[in-house]
Amino acid sequence: MKLLDRYIFRQFAVSFLFASLTFAALFTLIDMVENLDGFFDRKAGPAGIAWYYLVSLPGIFQVTAPVSALLASILTAGRLSASSELAAIRSSGISLDQLMRPFLLGGIIIALANLTNASLFEPVAASAKIAFQRDALNKTRPGLHEGTNIHILEPDSRVVTIGSFDPEGSRALNVTIERFDGPHLLSRTDGPVMVFDGGLKKWVMPKAAVRIFGGADGRIAFRAERDTLDLALTVESLKELNVLPEEMNLVQHYRYIKEKMQAGFPGLERAQVKLHAKLAMPLSSLIVILIGVPLSAVKKRSGLAGEIALALFIGFLFLGMQRTVATMGYNAVIEPWVAAWLPLLLFLGAGVFLYRKALA
Repeated sequence: MKLLDRYIFRQFAVSFLFASLTFAALFTLIDMVENLDGFFDRKAGPAGIAWYYLVSLPGIFQVTAPVSALLASILTAGRLSASSELAAIRSSGISLDQLMRPFLLGGIIIALANLTNASLFEPVAASAKIAFQRDALNKTRPGLHEGTNIHILEPDSRVVTIGSFDPEGSRALNVTIERFDGPHLLSRTDGPVMVFDGGLKKWVMPKAAVRIFGGADGRIAFRAERDTLDLALTVESLKELNVLPEEMNLVQHYRYIKEKMQAGFPGLERAQVKLHAKLAMPLSSLIVILIGVPLSAVKKRSGLAGEIALALFIGFLFLGMQRTVATMGYNAVIEPWVAAWLPLLLFLGAGVFLYRKALA
């Protein structure tokens, strides 16, 4: 790396770290003001509060990284422009493409760090944070199955109803399996317990009561015996009923959606949007640099305050657009992948336009 590249990269890295720590402190302070009464009411204690905000940091950094990268790129390029260093660099024959190299290198490092965070650290931290909210603050998550009254649509028009699920014993209790042909019920299998056999890789109902309907003479055939079931439903998918997408790494998240789709679970749009967002968000820190550097490459009279205001406006505009479009994906108004990638693609188009304009 050339001396100039190291100089610019160092300025960018320092600005990014400062912005990241500032946003982390700001988000923590705002959240603490909102929840301090709850902490005291539940007697969480200083150690508990410190632990809660420590495990909140990976999620905060993931959200604020694009704004921090944009602010760092605008401040660094703006400082070079204001001090006439940028004019001297350009007059020495260095093109904008060459000037962008240290910024893009910084963006790539941030994107890789964010991807690692989304894959490894953030899920573990989110799980610890949710456990603390449940155990110490008595906060529950609405809309979850909590392991009871589960209804699953299986292939071949079968509906599996589970009264309750025991994850420790890998068994489902009070199970009913109904098979349909259109509106007509073909068969029904009932059992007090259904256990997953690891050797067979299948569910087994030791005491199954099977009723077959629709005989030629209108009678119902009945048999009671041990029954081996060929279901797409897996133990893992049942165990993950109460696991939020934020608590899963990329591999678990992908498997979760795949198994739920095979098992016929409805309402997977939110989980699909969040999976695509785990891939799109890390790249956003790289994309916003294409906007920040060209915007600040022109010498302006606004000064440092104007640079910061511009960076915050664009950064929070991106976050606001992302939340709005994601909500549309959650409600199946648009495709999940579109909801996650559309803001990124729009900002990429804006970045390419500004970059080409700066070259002209």
